[in-house]
Amino acid sequence: MVVGHATIEAMFFTIPTIMTWTRIVAIPLIIGVYYLKSLSLETQNLIATVLFVLFAITDWLDGFLARKLNQTSAFGAFLDPVADKFLVCAALLILVHMNRVDVLIALIIIGREIAISSLREWMAQLGASKSVAVHMVGKLKTTVQMLAIPFLLYDGTLFGWLDTQMWGAVLIWIAAILTIWSMIYYMQKALPEIRARVK
Repeated sequence: MVVGHATIEAMFFTIPTIMTWTRIVAIPLIIGVYYLKSLSLETQNLIATVLFVLFAITDWLDGFLARKLNQTSAFGAFLDPVADKFLVCAALLILVHMNRVDVLIALIIIGREIAISSLREWMAQLGASKSVAVHMVGKLKTTVQMLAIPFLLYDGTLFGWLDTQMWGAVLIWIAAILTIWSMIYYMQKALPEIRARVK
């Protein structure tokens, strides 16, 4: 089957998909900030935080635009969660390297992403994707996680009173707990399908 140039362009270069790609492009930019030794640590933290927040916003915006512009696609649906996971995992590794996040928390969050992604792929092969569809607990985990990471990247005081290091540490532990909860939830949902379909 020959795929035309216009079809490929429609898959890979729609406005929503380009916005999704930017989250992957963001990773070396955020990491690179900490290699700019001419900048103070406070400035590095501020730039990394702003970059993370700006690119994280595209997670909501690309989905909104895809629906608004009628540019939803199977490729976009695949790339969107992949970009999210890359961005979050990269940020967590930076924070572990800078001793702002415990290795155990990073292992829990990153390990869960690998496990649930694998589970969803398996369920898709079994024709039971709906059993592991995104649930509210997963969305809550993501929201808390996306609040914790910029707080930890900033690692200072906002507005003269908000201790982002303290609140980031609290939120990332809550995210880790929600991560375990969501993993157990998805496993429980998938187990009946696995038992019924795998002999």
